[in-house]
Amino acid sequence: MTETMRLRLWTLFRIPLLFFLRPSVVEASPERTVVRIPLTRRSRNHLGSMYFGALCAGADLAGALTAMRRIEASGRRVSLIFKDVRAHFLRRAEGDVLFACEDGAAVARLVSRAIESGEREELPVAIVARVPGDSAAEPVAEFVLTLSLKRRD
Repeated sequence: MTETMRLRLWTLFRIPLLFFLRPSVVEASPERTVVRIPLTRRSRNHLGSMYFGALCAGADLAGALTAMRRIEASGRRVSLIFKDVRAHFLRRAEGDVLFACEDGAAVARLVSRAIESGEREELPVAIVARVPGDSAAEPVAEFVLTLSLKRRD
């Protein structure tokens, strides 16, 4: 099953609001995760750009998918939550948005630490949002979400 289908099924049953945005997985490597949220009637604000709530949801998905894939690979049960979020909205997102998390190696170490210690472990995870083809080098938003993991016995 493709990564996008797995993500959509998971969001449908676990967090339907995220399913509503129709996310897709663009890249899912050990180092990098990229998720796309299309600019549609569902994600657009009254000015025709992506609503900031949809932008935050995309950042949430990119960071969570990075961690979920590492947790799944560990074969252990680990609870995942974001403790806090910092966001910088730099310009209007007037197209589909790609959310990239390049902290895969650090998240893998965090998962190992959480499994070994049995205590809650935390890590700030960076996500950058860009509109492809629209000055792709310039982000539309930057996020830092504090990922919090704990082994479940």
